[in-house]
Amino acid sequence: MQDKQWRAIMGILIWLVTGAVVGAIAGMIMRESFGLLGNVVIGLVGAFLGGALFAHGDINNSPLTIGTFSVSLIGAIVLLGLVNLFRRGSLR
Repeated sequence: MQDKQWRAIMGILIWLVTGAVVGAIAGMIMRESFGLLGNVVIGLVGAFLGGALFAHGDINNSPLTIGTFSVSLIGAIVLLGLVNLFRRGSLR
């Protein structure tokens, strides 16, 4: 396997693992449970939302740091808050 392919695979794995962790932490904070796949989706969409809101879209091109992790987590919490608002009529 070439170095370029290896880096691409590792990048995808890092995105998935980070998304799962961010989604799980956001779920604990918002007292929601979505399972592993749900956590990954919430973490990835939350990272995109957080990057768009707080990092001017630059989070996707940044390395994984405490700052980018925090932006992803805030985005996931905002996403869960919006889901709760539309689903239940309250932020909980």
